Amino acid sequence: MTAEPIPPDTKDWTWVLRRPCPECGFEPTAVHHTDVAAHIRADAEDWRRRLAGPEAGIRPRPTMWSPLEYGCHVRDVHRNFNHRARLMLAEHEPSFDNWDQDATAQTEGYASQDPAVVADELFDAASTVAQTYDSVPADAWFRRGLRGNGSEFTIATLAIYHLHEIVHHRWDVTRRRS
Repeated sequence: MTAEPIPPDTKDWTWVLRRPCPECGFEPTAVHHTDVAAHIRADAEDWRRRLAGPEAGIRPRPTMWSPLEYGCHVRDVHRNFNHRARLMLAEHEPSFDNWDQDATAQTEGYASQDPAVVADELFDAASTVAQTYDSVPADAWFRRGLRGNGSEFTIATLAIYHLHEIVHHRWDVTRRRS
């Protein structure tokens, strides 16, 4: 099954590092960057339940991803952020490309993937990136990296930005279904 493309989200979400998200309620100052790994692991457990339901592949409306599509996206978010964090640990001020999540959803066929497989892959990707964050030496959290659009991150701010991404998508799936 090929799903219709969702209108692309072109916002620069880096502002969530400075103030609460008015949609999902994420408060960037409420969590310490060294606690992000634990939050990621807990969220991955919840995705197993979200993707096990019979309606996992059903969009609540044509312009909103299904839980399956969000699960694929969250899996890929974990993979992407793991790559970026590891790059920042290995290189001095690396640059990383912007990621076109909407193009990825289409080319990877998010809507037609197997929810059980996605649940396992998401859990594995979350475990991997959580381990990466757990292994960051205390003196490396403020190593810098630059996204292709010029946004500057440290490993600490990357972790917080990452956490907002998964919190926001949990909100997307659980609260915006009406």
